[in-house]
Amino acid sequence: MRVCVIGTGYVGLVTGACLAHIGHDVICVDNNETKVKLMASGQSPIHEPGLPEIMQSAIAQNKITFTTDIAAGVEHGEILFIAVGTPSLPDGQSDTRYVEAVARSIGSHLKQGYKVIVNKSTVPIGSGDWVRMIVLDGMTETQAQAEFDIVSNPEFLREGVAVYDTLNPDRIVLGSASDRAISLMENLYTDIINRKFANPENQGLPPVSVVKTDISSAEMIKYAANAFLAVKISFINEVANICDRVGADVIEISRGIGLDSRIGQKFLQAGIGWGGSCFGKDVSALIHTADDYGYSTEILKSCVKVNQQQRLVVLEKLQQVLKILKGKTIGLLGLTFKPDTDDMRDAPALTLIDQLNRLGTRVKAYDPIVSQSGLRDGLSNVIVETDPERLADGCDALVLVTDWKQFKDLDYAKMLTLMNNPVIIDARNFLDRNHLEALGFKYVGIGR
Repeated sequence: MRVCVIGTGYVGLVTGACLAHIGHDVICVDNNETKVKLMASGQSPIHEPGLPEIMQSAIAQNKITFTTDIAAGVEHGEILFIAVGTPSLPDGQSDTRYVEAVARSIGSHLKQGYKVIVNKSTVPIGSGDWVRMIVLDGMTETQAQAEFDIVSNPEFLREGVAVYDTLNPDRIVLGSASDRAISLMENLYTDIINRKFANPENQGLPPVSVVKTDISSAEMIKYAANAFLAVKISFINEVANICDRVGADVIEISRGIGLDSRIGQKFLQAGIGWGGSCFGKDVSALIHTADDYGYSTEILKSCVKVNQQQRLVVLEKLQQVLKILKGKTIGLLGLTFKPDTDDMRDAPALTLIDQLNRLGTRVKAYDPIVSQSGLRDGLSNVIVETDPERLADGCDALVLVTDWKQFKDLDYAKMLTLMNNPVIIDARNFLDRNHLEALGFKYVGIGR
């Protein structure tokens, strides 16, 4: 099928590349000419495992092209994905200016025939009708006679494993009032639904579940899923803080309750809290939507508050061990909000850096991606080191902030000899406590 993806952030680029990978003819549109040239050369502007390889393969097979020409993309695509960003405004609303601009541009470039316009961006509940209105406004300007339907097809991608999630989804959600549009979307995803391109361990499973529903319910599914996961993390962090006070071990608690099939073990890892571009934005948007309709979401508001407070638990633990932090040097292992990504949006490390600077400490950091990239935007108050040993040199404590897998196997014996004080705060409960204590570290976890 012929596909156009407008917007090449995490969602748009991964979606476009994966659809090309499974055999569709894809045009990706972005208004950043430099970025388009980079992608056309087979290079990904984001760090996402597996993405450059499928981009390069699709380019070689002439299955994907990149352009700044939205008119060419609209003309090409039977299915048009809107995949631009919807960041949070200060009051918690989603900023939908980019969606509006794209929808209007699509309308002004429609000519004839039938198109399916897909909201892939995370948009406020009720945006399906709004996007239809904007497209129609654009069509009025040119008096086009084309037909179109709107579909909500929310993404459930995890940064760091987004390619895997696209080809091995838990479910595909399609919201529309049009059977014709739903049928075309099912055809688009047929090979994914039938697990033709799934990882070997998933190929023998039943077909992927397709949830066919109305547009508003599809939009709500996206918000409710992320809100529930955020609440689950905040819940286990509250349990961890109780464990710290009563002498229980949250790792054992998580294992014990996670074996209950009604609860499950995922997202029960206590630590420094959630970050990134999705949870905070989506929970805030859902809170704001509820407020617009006269309902106060007390659980979601508490979830956000707990998460904000959880980032400060590390400071409390540092103060308990080192007493006065002023004049001390603290080293952060990890800067990105999660491993296997270069994304630092709403990263807990940024909150730590601000608070540690406020308390008069010198802050150093090492991150496998950030340290090698040379990018230092927003990191003016931290010394970014190029390797873990340089990080440890002269530190009064290390803080494991991001659970990069390579951090499990660092030369901690050597790092210990370079530190002023052998203290390590494991803010993800990720490291081998027994090994570190045997080396001579004072190990401090969360809820342990």
